Amino acid sequence: MRLKRILASAAIMAMATNAFGAGVQAQTPPRQDPVEVEIDQGVLRPLQIAVVNFAGQNGSDLSGVIRADLRRSGYFEPLDPNSFVETGLTLANAPNFPQWTSIGAQAVLYGSVTPRPDGRNDFGFRLYDPYRQCQLVAYRFTATPEQWRRIGHKIADLVYQRMTGEAGLFDSRVLFVSESGTQLNRVSRLTISDQDGFNPEYLTEGDEVIMSPRFSLNDPNEITYVALGKDYSRIYLYNLQTRRRESLGEFDGQVLAPRFSNDGTKMAFSIIRGGNTDVYVMDLSSRQVRRLTTDPGIDTSPSFSPDNSQIVFTSDRSGSARLYVMRADGSGQRAISRGGGLYTAPNWSPRGDLIAFTKQGGGRFSTGVMSPDGSGERSLSSSYFEEGPSWAPNGRYLMFARQNQSGDTRLWTVDLSGRVVSQSGYTGRGSSPAWSPLLDQQPTNLGGGGADACST
Repeated sequence: MRLKRILASAAIMAMATNAFGAGVQAQTPPRQDPVEVEIDQGVLRPLQIAVVNFAGQNGSDLSGVIRADLRRSGYFEPLDPNSFVETGLTLANAPNFPQWTSIGAQAVLYGSVTPRPDGRNDFGFRLYDPYRQCQLVAYRFTATPEQWRRIGHKIADLVYQRMTGEAGLFDSRVLFVSESGTQLNRVSRLTISDQDGFNPEYLTEGDEVIMSPRFSLNDPNEITYVALGKDYSRIYLYNLQTRRRESLGEFDGQVLAPRFSNDGTKMAFSIIRGGNTDVYVMDLSSRQVRRLTTDPGIDTSPSFSPDNSQIVFTSDRSGSARLYVMRADGSGQRAISRGGGLYTAPNWSPRGDLIAFTKQGGGRFSTGVMSPDGSGERSLSSSYFEEGPSWAPNGRYLMFARQNQSGDTRLWTVDLSGRVVSQSGYTGRGSSPAWSPLLDQQPTNLGGGGADACST
């Protein structure tokens, strides 16, 4: 019964169930209507940005991707292109600034798609501040024509970075368990899509129950997950590039909740054995396994700190599910959560400053964060049922699964302020989301220099 309580949310979810040269699948849009963002606490004044349709092949659609990414972040409000006074902007010229300030544009983005002799395209753009009348960013990507959607995400990342001072998050993917069928005959499949829900792809056939998918933060092509069959539970490693699947071996007991160390060299997970559940860690090169916890309580859901020196996990050794932190060798185990309710699904931020979690209490589930020492706990989202927060690569957003009373489960995101809550772009049923790291490192030289550049 204790294991059922501590893993209730995960069990309900599961059982109810790089470069530019890489090929691109058919663009299958999961959503055609405008992105809706709910701002449910306080007042947020998003920055008014004019995203002009790019000239050239797929230029209008590319601009649409940028607008949707920026709008979903909650910190930008793209202006209606029908309100634009100036038309025909080219990369050779600066905007007519008064014509943009007259419609309230606080930033102007425009660009073009230009074919190259080698069959690729140049995607160039400029970002201006029309009030200070200076250039913020100028950059050019080169990619195959089919990569236009991903280029849109990369441009949105640079705009987000320049305007907020934070790293971007849009050039990333999401791994999750998609669900189909009825309540009594539900099929779960491991699925991957772009972070906005486009280009969904099934990685498993639906003949196994899939749980706990996770990315390696060291390599966005490496993932892990648990597959449950009729008489087995296995942890798999799967390479998204080679499509090679490899089992970590057979274990005496049921395996749960695998997660990579942040350098990709180890895997932490739990094993249910002899009526007890403990945390183990495996060295992936030698496949040697070490037991980290020995308490009679249920210890599960381990997550490494960014420097791999500590692990946060869930345990009910005190009588109810709480969050604990220990050193990576299992020593120094101590409770950090202090409030009432049941704490599950801890996830250490890639920035190292926060731990996300799911909390059950008062007849509701909430997604929250706290400092690694347990201080500063706060709730970001609350509903009938939600579970499994996963960090965006910049550590500023969380994706989680939210279920309504009819059993319909969808993917949602929330920012760290708790004010910007939106449903993910993927429109199907899904649970157990895992957000990838950025697929490429962002450029460091954004081309903002020159006589017309903004000083800050």
